[in-house]
Amino acid sequence: MADKTPVGIGWRHPHYGELLVSRPDLAFVEVHSENFFAEGGAALEVLRQGRAQYPVSLHGVGLSLGSAVGVDEWHLDKLQLLVAQIEPVRVSDHACFARGHIHASDGLRPVHASDLLPVPFSSEALDVMCANVQRVQDRLKRPISVENLSAYIAWQSSNMGEPEFLASLAHRTGCGLLVDVNNIYVNALNDRLQGVAGDPVQRCTDWLDAIPTAAVTEMHLAGHADCGDIVIDDHGSRVCDPVWSVYRHAVSRFGAVPTLIEWDTDVPALDVLLGEAAKARQLCREVLT
Repeated sequence: MADKTPVGIGWRHPHYGELLVSRPDLAFVEVHSENFFAEGGAALEVLRQGRAQYPVSLHGVGLSLGSAVGVDEWHLDKLQLLVAQIEPVRVSDHACFARGHIHASDGLRPVHASDLLPVPFSSEALDVMCANVQRVQDRLKRPISVENLSAYIAWQSSNMGEPEFLASLAHRTGCGLLVDVNNIYVNALNDRLQGVAGDPVQRCTDWLDAIPTAAVTEMHLAGHADCGDIVIDDHGSRVCDPVWSVYRHAVSRFGAVPTLIEWDTDVPALDVLLGEAAKARQLCREVLT
């Protein structure tokens, strides 16, 4: 594969065996880190076999980088061990929180939500996330990448835009930014449902133009579900035409950034994912040549 088109796919359980046998032409594969935290076992062995054939990107959903109670020590220990074993090409997680404390009879007790919850875009929340990101990077001895979120609520305490928040995070910690193009579009669609004026695609390209180009280390493409009164980032369908349009702008701005086709629900045949990857490669070639 040409270096100008570094496209990969999310490697999910239905395709473990087929990918190892067919060895399609991919720049990398990406897996969810937490699925491989068990010591030993079949899943980790499959990942080792995949790593022998492809660069692997570890994408997490549980670090809770925006949590005011800090990063969970157990989670970070497991991630550190997995990174040492797999030597991934990239490590990433989300600009969100999922951990907090509740008052119990024996004092404060940690709780973990089963969702990626948005943080306020405020100086206080930025300080928290910077501290947590730095702690993770110090432990892993490498920079990580932080992904923008598809968010279904907003905080009244926010006093800056999301691009400014993420740009400041990257500047202060040296982390990379994982730009999920579908998430930006989903947020723009939901904003329109809430009465925000403006073309969603234009709002997305404005968002991209506010992100520092040097900070972007990866991009994600996925499908979403329009439920009428809300748009859900479900990763359960092909990339739609408006998202391809936004991605074209992203490539023209950020260049040959590794790009992932992400599909997590109603996972189709491997050939469908490879077809989406081929479409991304072709678009990159058109923009960059």
